[in-house]
Amino acid sequence: MRNRFRPGWKLGAAAVAVLSTAAGLSAAQAAPAGAAGQQDCPTVQTDWSVKALPHAAPEASLNSYSDKGKGWTGGDSTYSVELPGGRTAWIFSDTFLGPVNPDGSRPTTTPFINNSFVVQRGDSLETVTGGTATEPTALVPPPANGWYWFGAGSTSKAGRNLDIVALRFERTGTGPWDWHWASNYLARFDSKTLKLQKLYPLPSAANVQWSAWLLRQGGYTYVYGVEDLGASKYQHVARVRGDDLTAAPWQYWTGTGWSADERASARVLEGVANEHSVTRWGDGYLLVTHDTTEHFSKKVLGYFSCSPTGPFVNPVELYQTPETGAAGSYGDADIITYSSHDHPDQRRGNTLLLSYNVNSLDPNVDLYADVSIYRPRFVGVALTPRRNR
Repeated sequence: MRNRFRPGWKLGAAAVAVLSTAAGLSAAQAAPAGAAGQQDCPTVQTDWSVKALPHAAPEASLNSYSDKGKGWTGGDSTYSVELPGGRTAWIFSDTFLGPVNPDGSRPTTTPFINNSFVVQRGDSLETVTGGTATEPTALVPPPANGWYWFGAGSTSKAGRNLDIVALRFERTGTGPWDWHWASNYLARFDSKTLKLQKLYPLPSAANVQWSAWLLRQGGYTYVYGVEDLGASKYQHVARVRGDDLTAAPWQYWTGTGWSADERASARVLEGVANEHSVTRWGDGYLLVTHDTTEHFSKKVLGYFSCSPTGPFVNPVELYQTPETGAAGSYGDADIITYSSHDHPDQRRGNTLLLSYNVNSLDPNVDLYADVSIYRPRFVGVALTPRRNR
């Protein structure tokens, strides 16, 4: 019997012990000292009207594909990268594969792997895993006593490579929560064949998982990471010149400048999720994250900045996930939502495309009883300027 205690846990190694009960945004989320004057771009100063449009594409297509039970039937992380040839790689970490029972449940023998792709081309979807059709494995095979979860991805070398940050986790014992994050890697795939080419070690000395987001801007790739302390999570920012995270030295944002020392990396914002996004918005930047200052929150927040390094301020509530908790759409106190972020390549005008993940605190029961739970949701969020502050 496989170990099935891990599906979807991107909440940090101390997830079940997270007892932060802040009713709103914590004081630690305010702009850091000395930040005044950096937030004078109109995007930050604008008051935004928010209109959320749930069940946005490609949600229906992924649900229909999952219901067929012929490949991917559910997963989390849900990053996306545009590939050559009009394709989109939907990037998942923990993944269930088919079949699916007629009543919408999963057989207890269904394959479960730690990372996969679903490749979309028009209306066509295809599951990509390692191994064989009869014995599928993760795209990045698990190391001894551990596994890899995927983070953000991008292309490099004029689109020839698909590069994905892969987090290595290791078991520390036999209990369901006896595991921890160990180190960061870059998994490089051929963007045409989607075959793994090489696994490169990435900086891992500062207790930061450098996998939340990758942003190309001004000749650099900005790398957003999370220092995960369980009840508290802090955003950090690094950058690399060019589009290849392995080809140039990394620099780390200290709060006032850049350093070659990873341990000098500063905490930029508290309350971010392990997976979040930072994208261009207007003349500034928009950070989208689940609110981790609340215990298993249903709030998706947007923060604004004039710089890719923050400070990120003026949070706006973008959405509340309807599935969460006993009062949610499943009527189940164990249902949680997490890891919301934007898909900038899929935007339409002033409408973001957000995704988030749905899971259960009792995965060995709920995720097998109802295949619909462990699927990403997509929400169009239209941001319209209302007035200047």
